[in-house]
Amino acid sequence: MNCSAYRPRSVKNESTNPSDRISKATCCNYRFSYIQNIRSPLSVSVSNMVYDLKGKVALITGGAAGIGLAYGEELLKNGIEGLIVADVNEKQGNEAVEKFNKTYGPKKATFIKTDVTKKEQLEAAFQLAKSTYSKLDIVINNAGILNDAHWELEIAINCNAVVQGSLLGIQYMGKNNGNNGGIIVNIASILGLQKLEGCPIYVGTKHFVIGLNRSFGSPYFYDLTGIRFLTMCPGVTDTPLISDANKFTLNGFPGLGQNLAEGLRDLPPQPTTNVAIGLIKMIKDGENGSVWVSEGNQPIYEVEIPDRLTLRKK
Repeated sequence: MNCSAYRPRSVKNESTNPSDRISKATCCNYRFSYIQNIRSPLSVSVSNMVYDLKGKVALITGGAAGIGLAYGEELLKNGIEGLIVADVNEKQGNEAVEKFNKTYGPKKATFIKTDVTKKEQLEAAFQLAKSTYSKLDIVINNAGILNDAHWELEIAINCNAVVQGSLLGIQYMGKNNGNNGGIIVNIASILGLQKLEGCPIYVGTKHFVIGLNRSFGSPYFYDLTGIRFLTMCPGVTDTPLISDANKFTLNGFPGLGQNLAEGLRDLPPQPTTNVAIGLIKMIKDGENGSVWVSEGNQPIYEVEIPDRLTLRKK
Protein backbone atom coordinates (compact mmCIF):
# COMPACT_ATOMS: atom_id res chain seq x y z
CA MET A 1 0.00 0.00 0.00
CA ASN A 2 1.23 3.42 -0.70
CA CYS A 3 0.91 6.17 1.89
CA SER A 4 2.95 9.07 0.64
CA ALA A 5 0.87 12.15 1.30
CA TYR A 6 1.31 12.38 5.03
CA ARG A 7 4.89 11.44 5.72
CA PRO A 8 5.89 8.43 7.87
CA ARG A 9 7.64 9.34 11.06
CA SER A 10 8.59 7.76 14.36
CA VAL A 11 6.02 7.68 17.12
CA LYS A 12 8.09 9.76 19.49
CA ASN A 13 7.97 12.64 17.02
CA GLU A 14 4.34 12.09 16.20
CA SER A 15 2.15 15.17 15.83
CA THR A 16 -1.07 15.50 17.77
CA ASN A 17 -2.76 16.47 14.52
CA PRO A 18 -4.66 13.39 13.27
CA SER A 19 -3.65 14.18 9.70
CA ASP A 20 -0.03 13.68 10.71
CA ARG A 21 -0.46 10.52 12.80
CA ILE A 22 1.07 8.07 10.41
CA SER A 23 3.94 5.68 11.17
CA LYS A 24 6.05 3.73 8.76
CA ALA A 25 3.50 0.98 9.15
CA THR A 26 1.20 3.13 7.02
CA CYS A 27 3.55 2.85 4.08
CA CYS A 28 3.55 -0.91 3.83
CA ASN A 29 1.75 -3.26 1.56
CA TYR A 30 1.14 -6.89 2.15
CA ARG A 31 2.26 -9.78 0.02
CA PHE A 32 -0.34 -12.50 -0.31
CA SER A 33 -1.84 -14.50 -3.17
CA TYR A 34 -1.70 -13.08 -6.67
CA ILE A 35 -4.62 -12.69 -9.00
CA GLN A 36 -3.69 -14.73 -12.04
CA ASN A 37 -3.53 -13.46 -15.58
CA ILE A 38 -7.00 -13.36 -17.09
CA ARG A 39 -7.53 -10.67 -19.68
CA SER A 40 -9.89 -7.96 -18.44
CA PRO A 41 -12.41 -6.56 -20.91
CA LEU A 42 -11.90 -3.11 -19.35
CA SER A 43 -8.19 -3.04 -20.10
CA VAL A 44 -8.36 -1.19 -23.37
CA SER A 45 -5.32 -0.87 -25.61
CA VAL A 46 -5.14 2.66 -26.97
CA SER A 47 -1.82 2.48 -28.78
CA ASN A 48 1.02 0.10 -29.58
CA MET A 49 3.51 2.96 -29.32
CA VAL A 50 5.70 3.43 -26.24
CA TYR A 51 4.87 6.68 -24.43
CA ASP A 52 7.71 9.20 -24.63
CA LEU A 53 8.32 11.02 -21.34
CA LYS A 54 10.69 13.59 -22.81
CA GLY A 55 9.30 17.11 -22.56
CA LYS A 56 6.31 16.12 -20.43
CA VAL A 57 5.08 17.88 -17.29
CA ALA A 58 4.01 15.84 -14.27
CA LEU A 59 2.21 16.53 -10.98
CA ILE A 60 2.61 14.23 -7.96
CA THR A 61 0.58 14.48 -4.77
CA GLY A 62 2.43 13.29 -1.70
CA GLY A 63 5.59 13.85 -3.69
CA ALA A 64 7.95 15.18 -1.03
CA ALA A 65 9.24 11.90 0.42
CA GLY A 66 8.94 8.14 0.24
CA ILE A 67 7.49 6.59 -2.90
CA GLY A 68 6.25 9.94 -4.19
CA LEU A 69 9.75 11.39 -4.03
CA ALA A 70 11.11 8.34 -5.86
CA TYR A 71 8.47 8.78 -8.58
CA GLY A 72 9.60 12.36 -9.14
CA GLU A 73 13.27 11.40 -9.28
CA GLU A 74 12.66 8.65 -11.83
CA LEU A 75 10.47 10.85 -14.02
CA LEU A 76 13.15 13.53 -14.09
CA LYS A 77 15.79 10.93 -14.93
CA ASN A 78 13.63 9.96 -17.89
CA GLY A 79 13.53 13.47 -19.30
CA ILE A 80 10.34 15.19 -18.19
CA GLU A 81 10.38 18.95 -18.65
CA GLY A 82 8.78 19.94 -15.36
CA LEU A 83 7.50 18.54 -12.08
CA ILE A 84 5.00 19.85 -9.56
CA VAL A 85 5.56 18.41 -6.09
CA ALA A 86 2.34 18.79 -4.08
CA ASP A 87 2.65 17.77 -0.44
CA VAL A 88 1.40 18.76 3.01
CA ASN A 89 4.96 18.80 4.40
CA GLU A 90 6.45 22.15 3.41
CA LYS A 91 9.96 21.47 4.73
CA GLN A 92 10.35 18.17 2.92
CA GLY A 93 8.76 19.58 -0.22
CA ASN A 94 11.16 22.49 -0.45
CA GLU A 95 14.12 20.20 0.23
CA ALA A 96 13.00 17.79 -2.49
CA VAL A 97 12.61 20.53 -5.07
CA GLU A 98 15.96 22.08 -4.16
CA LYS A 99 17.64 18.70 -4.69
CA PHE A 100 15.82 18.10 -7.99
CA ASN A 101 16.73 21.50 -9.38
CA LYS A 102 20.36 21.13 -8.36
CA THR A 103 20.57 17.71 -10.01
CA TYR A 104 18.42 18.15 -13.13
CA GLY A 105 18.57 21.87 -13.81
CA PRO A 106 16.97 25.08 -12.54
CA LYS A 107 13.18 25.29 -12.48
CA LYS A 108 12.77 21.60 -13.31
CA ALA A 109 10.69 21.15 -10.16
CA THR A 110 8.30 23.38 -8.23
CA PHE A 111 6.78 22.79 -4.80
CA ILE A 112 3.35 23.78 -3.57
CA LYS A 113 2.04 23.03 -0.07
CA THR A 114 -1.09 20.97 -0.58
CA ASP A 115 -3.63 19.37 1.72
CA VAL A 116 -5.32 17.04 -0.76
CA THR A 117 -8.51 16.98 1.30
CA LYS A 118 -9.07 20.65 0.42
CA LYS A 119 -10.22 21.09 -3.19
CA GLU A 120 -8.93 24.65 -3.51
CA GLN A 121 -5.43 23.62 -2.45
CA LEU A 122 -5.42 20.61 -4.75
CA GLU A 123 -6.64 22.64 -7.71
CA ALA A 124 -3.97 25.27 -7.00
CA ALA A 125 -1.35 22.60 -7.77
CA PHE A 126 -2.93 21.99 -11.19
CA GLN A 127 -3.10 25.71 -11.86
CA LEU A 128 0.57 26.04 -10.89
CA ALA A 129 1.53 23.41 -13.46
CA LYS A 130 -0.21 25.38 -16.20
CA SER A 131 1.15 28.77 -15.12
CA THR A 132 4.72 27.50 -14.61
CA TYR A 133 5.12 25.05 -17.49
CA SER A 134 2.17 26.01 -19.74
CA LYS A 135 0.84 22.45 -19.79
CA LEU A 136 0.22 19.28 -17.81
CA ASP A 137 0.65 15.74 -19.15
CA ILE A 138 0.84 13.33 -16.20
CA VAL A 139 -0.99 13.31 -12.87
CA ILE A 140 -0.03 10.87 -10.12
CA ASN A 141 -2.55 10.79 -7.27
CA ASN A 142 -0.12 9.27 -4.81
CA ALA A 143 -1.26 10.76 -1.48
CA GLY A 144 -2.58 8.16 0.94
CA ILE A 145 -2.56 6.92 4.53
CA LEU A 146 -3.23 3.78 6.52
CA ASN A 147 -4.95 4.82 9.72
CA ASP A 148 -8.24 3.09 10.46
CA ALA A 149 -8.24 4.79 13.88
CA HIS A 150 -8.97 8.01 11.96
CA TRP A 151 -11.04 6.46 9.21
CA GLU A 152 -12.86 9.64 8.21
CA LEU A 153 -9.53 11.26 7.34
CA GLU A 154 -8.35 8.03 5.73
CA ILE A 155 -11.37 7.97 3.41
CA ALA A 156 -11.01 11.69 2.67
CA ILE A 157 -7.40 11.20 1.53
CA ASN A 158 -7.54 7.73 -0.02
CA CYS A 159 -10.89 8.07 -1.79
CA ASN A 160 -12.25 11.61 -1.99
CA ALA A 161 -8.93 13.20 -2.92
CA VAL A 162 -8.27 10.56 -5.58
CA VAL A 163 -11.66 11.30 -7.14
CA GLN A 164 -10.98 15.02 -6.97
CA GLY A 165 -7.50 14.59 -8.42
CA SER A 166 -8.89 12.49 -11.26
CA LEU A 167 -11.61 15.00 -12.08
CA LEU A 168 -9.12 17.86 -11.96
CA GLY A 169 -6.84 15.83 -14.21
CA ILE A 170 -9.66 15.60 -16.75
CA GLN A 171 -10.37 19.30 -16.37
CA TYR A 172 -6.76 20.37 -16.93
CA MET A 173 -5.65 17.67 -19.42
CA GLY A 174 -8.77 16.36 -21.14
CA LYS A 175 -9.32 16.89 -24.86
CA ASN A 176 -12.96 17.57 -24.04
CA ASN A 177 -11.72 20.66 -22.19
CA GLY A 178 -9.47 21.92 -24.98
CA ASN A 179 -6.29 20.17 -23.85
CA ASN A 180 -4.12 17.40 -25.31
CA GLY A 181 -5.00 14.42 -23.14
CA GLY A 182 -2.48 12.69 -20.89
CA ILE A 183 -2.07 10.05 -18.20
CA ILE A 184 -3.58 9.75 -14.73
CA VAL A 185 -1.94 7.26 -12.38
CA ASN A 186 -3.90 6.46 -9.22
CA ILE A 187 -2.00 4.66 -6.49
CA ALA A 188 -3.82 1.76 -4.85
CA SER A 189 -2.21 -1.14 -2.97
CA ILE A 190 -1.88 -4.87 -2.97
CA LEU A 191 -4.62 -4.65 -0.37
CA GLY A 192 -6.89 -3.43 -3.13
CA LEU A 193 -6.66 -7.00 -4.46
CA GLN A 194 -7.31 -8.95 -1.25
CA LYS A 195 -8.62 -8.79 2.31
CA LEU A 196 -6.79 -8.12 5.58
CA GLU A 197 -8.71 -8.10 8.84
CA GLY A 198 -6.26 -5.79 10.59
CA CYS A 199 -7.26 -2.71 8.56
CA PRO A 200 -10.65 -3.27 6.87
CA ILE A 201 -11.35 0.39 6.10
CA TYR A 202 -7.97 0.93 4.49
CA VAL A 203 -8.51 -2.22 2.44
CA GLY A 204 -11.88 -0.87 1.33
CA THR A 205 -10.35 2.43 0.21
CA LYS A 206 -7.82 0.64 -1.98
CA HIS A 207 -10.46 -1.61 -3.53
CA PHE A 208 -12.26 1.64 -4.29
CA VAL A 209 -9.26 3.09 -6.14
CA ILE A 210 -8.96 0.03 -8.37
CA GLY A 211 -12.67 0.02 -9.22
CA LEU A 212 -12.62 3.76 -9.90
CA ASN A 213 -9.60 3.58 -12.18
CA ARG A 214 -10.74 0.54 -14.15
CA SER A 215 -14.04 2.30 -14.80
CA PHE A 216 -12.41 5.59 -15.82
CA GLY A 217 -10.06 3.48 -17.94
CA SER A 218 -12.86 2.52 -20.33
CA PRO A 219 -13.37 3.45 -24.01
CA TYR A 220 -15.99 6.10 -23.27
CA PHE A 221 -13.70 8.20 -21.09
CA TYR A 222 -10.63 7.70 -23.26
CA ASP A 223 -12.47 8.65 -26.46
CA LEU A 224 -13.82 11.76 -24.72
CA THR A 225 -10.71 12.92 -22.84
CA GLY A 226 -7.67 11.31 -24.46
CA ILE A 227 -6.51 10.37 -20.95
CA ARG A 228 -5.10 6.95 -20.11
CA PHE A 229 -5.89 5.76 -16.55
CA LEU A 230 -3.38 3.42 -14.88
CA THR A 231 -3.36 1.83 -11.41
CA MET A 232 -0.22 1.08 -9.39
CA CYS A 233 -0.40 -1.34 -6.44
CA PRO A 234 2.82 -1.07 -4.41
CA GLY A 235 3.95 -3.81 -2.05
CA VAL A 236 6.00 -3.28 1.12
CA THR A 237 8.12 -0.21 0.58
CA ASP A 238 9.28 0.65 4.09
CA THR A 239 10.19 -1.21 7.26
CA PRO A 240 7.02 -1.25 9.37
CA LEU A 241 6.99 -0.33 13.02
CA ILE A 242 5.28 -3.56 14.05
CA SER A 243 5.04 -2.59 17.71
CA ASP A 244 2.99 0.49 16.84
CA ALA A 245 0.39 -1.27 14.70
CA ASN A 246 -2.29 -0.87 17.38
CA LYS A 247 -2.15 2.90 16.91
CA PHE A 248 -3.57 2.60 13.40
CA THR A 249 -6.41 0.13 13.89
CA LEU A 250 -10.06 0.69 14.74
CA ASN A 251 -10.67 1.52 18.37
CA GLY A 252 -12.60 -0.87 20.58
CA PHE A 253 -11.53 -4.15 18.93
CA PRO A 254 -9.23 -6.11 21.28
CA GLY A 255 -6.29 -7.75 19.53
CA LEU A 256 -6.87 -6.04 16.20
CA GLY A 257 -3.54 -4.25 16.40
CA GLN A 258 -1.82 -7.59 16.93
CA ASN A 259 -3.62 -8.95 13.87
CA LEU A 260 -2.32 -6.05 11.82
CA ALA A 261 1.18 -6.54 13.19
CA GLU A 262 1.08 -10.20 12.21
CA GLY A 263 -0.08 -9.21 8.73
CA LEU A 264 2.95 -6.95 8.42
CA ARG A 265 5.52 -9.30 9.90
CA ASP A 266 7.96 -11.17 7.68
CA LEU A 267 6.89 -9.45 4.47
CA PRO A 268 9.79 -8.74 2.10
CA PRO A 269 10.43 -5.01 1.72
CA GLN A 270 11.51 -3.26 -1.45
CA PRO A 271 13.23 0.08 -1.96
CA THR A 272 11.07 2.92 -3.22
CA THR A 273 13.25 2.98 -6.33
CA ASN A 274 11.86 -0.38 -7.40
CA VAL A 275 8.32 0.99 -7.41
CA ALA A 276 9.47 4.11 -9.26
CA ILE A 277 11.21 2.09 -11.97
CA GLY A 278 8.02 0.07 -12.31
CA LEU A 279 6.03 3.27 -12.65
CA ILE A 280 8.08 4.26 -15.70
CA LYS A 281 7.44 0.92 -17.38
CA MET A 282 3.73 1.16 -16.60
CA ILE A 283 3.46 4.69 -17.99
CA LYS A 284 5.36 3.76 -21.14
CA ASP A 285 3.67 0.43 -21.85
CA GLY A 286 0.50 0.14 -19.78
CA GLU A 287 -2.88 -0.16 -21.46
CA ASN A 288 -5.73 2.11 -20.48
CA GLY A 289 -7.50 0.74 -17.40
CA SER A 290 -4.69 -1.67 -16.51
CA VAL A 291 -3.65 -2.57 -12.95
CA TRP A 292 -0.02 -3.22 -12.00
CA VAL A 293 1.77 -4.61 -8.93
CA SER A 294 5.28 -3.81 -7.68
CA GLU A 295 6.48 -5.80 -4.66
CA GLY A 296 9.35 -7.75 -3.16
CA ASN A 297 11.95 -5.84 -5.19
CA GLN A 298 10.83 -7.76 -8.28
CA PRO A 299 9.92 -6.34 -11.70
CA ILE A 300 6.48 -4.81 -11.98
CA TYR A 301 3.76 -7.02 -13.43
CA GLU A 302 0.25 -6.47 -14.72
CA VAL A 303 -2.76 -7.89 -12.90
CA GLU A 304 -5.78 -8.77 -14.98
CA ILE A 305 -9.05 -8.98 -13.11
CA PRO A 306 -11.36 -11.91 -13.90
CA ASP A 307 -14.77 -11.19 -15.35
CA ARG A 308 -17.31 -11.40 -12.53
CA LEU A 309 -19.33 -13.99 -14.46
CA THR A 310 -16.47 -16.44 -13.94
CA LEU A 311 -16.53 -15.99 -10.16
CA ARG A 312 -19.62 -18.02 -9.25
CA LYS A 313 -18.76 -20.33 -6.36
CA LYS A 314 -18.77 -23.98 -7.41
